[in-house]
Amino acid sequence: MAIDLSKYNNGWYHSGKSFVTCFLWYFVNAFFFRSPLNPSGSLKVLLLRSFGAKIGKGVNIKPSVNIKYPWRLTVGDYSWIGEKVWIDNLDNVIIGNNCCISQGAMLLCGNHNYKKAAFDLIIGKIVLENGVWIGAQSVVCPNVICKTHSILAVNSVATNDLEPYTIYQGNPAKAIRKRIIE
Repeated sequence: MAIDLSKYNNGWYHSGKSFVTCFLWYFVNAFFFRSPLNPSGSLKVLLLRSFGAKIGKGVNIKPSVNIKYPWRLTVGDYSWIGEKVWIDNLDNVIIGNNCCISQGAMLLCGNHNYKKAAFDLIIGKIVLENGVWIGAQSVVCPNVICKTHSILAVNSVATNDLEPYTIYQGNPAKAIRKRIIE
């Protein structure tokens, strides 16, 4: 049975950089980011900046982090990206100051249109405003803004914006209480 490829509309996406840049990043990402053998956060910051990321001061990037496209990444001052975080930034990901993205969390800028036979690609940016904490093993979906000092609890899924100073939990994430900072 032959597959009619004409109905598939996934060829329009472009990473924003040349094939050579993407190819080089693939290996830098594999050897220096996804590998648990490189604990040097300062080297990772230098490499990200050299590929076009905007990285603030005091940023801590732990081992085994996977970043799709550094040229689509902005990280503010004193933010922390934990072990095995996956930033699948098909669109821009903007992380504010003093944010924490805990172990195994995923920031996913892409999804697929289940209404289309070809599951066409849908992308949208993600914004984590200042003071946001994304809990371990949590997922932030495309077109979500986590507003200032909001928290996404462990193993939760943010499919809609998170309001400021509010703690969210579950799948899909629901507001469970206000965040009070002492």
